[in-house]
Parts: sequence; structure tokens; C-alpha cells
Amino acid sequence: MTHPTHPTKPTQPTQPTQPERVTLYSKPGCHLCDDARAVVASVCADLDVGWSEVDIQGDEALYPRFWEQIPVTFVDGRQHDFWRVDADRLRAALTAG
Repeated sequence: MTHPTHPTKPTQPTQPTQPERVTLYSKPGCHLCDDARAVVASVCADLDVGWSEVDIQGDEALYPRFWEQIPVTFVDGRQHDFWRVDADRLRAALTAG
């Protein structure tokens, strides 16, 4: 699932100008995932960065890898955080370099 970063209208979301750089691995019914999703959405919207979310329940390879750590975030293809997402740390990772 890809999330637009700046929805202006429910029917016409604005796409980010930067490519997708953040992936959030989660599963339904996970309250930590809900918290992480809110942080990722906010930081990515502020920085105009694309992000996506992957439900680990539907993937036989991802579920055993991440089920004890979700939510798990990756930035630019590398694992960044698990269990909690710190907005300042995520922002720093996305603006570094």
C-alpha cells in the first residue's frame, strides 16, 4: 500500500516529489503499528518523501522475520527502527547526506 504524502482532496492526492524511501512493515490490529504509521506519515509529509506499508501477515518470508519486532521501518532499503518510530530520528535519517 502506497501512501500519498500531501492529500489535498480525498479524490486527488498530491504525489511526493521525492521517491518512496520509507517502508513500514506492520500487521492489522497492532497498536504500535498505528502509532508508527502516524509518525511515518507525518514526517514523510513534512519532507515530501514517499512511503509504503507492507502487511507481513500476507508474506510467508516476512512474517517469521518481523513478527516479534513490528512495526519495523526501513529507510532507503536498510532497517531503521523497530517497535517504535522516533520522529526526530526518522527525520534525521531522511535529511542526512
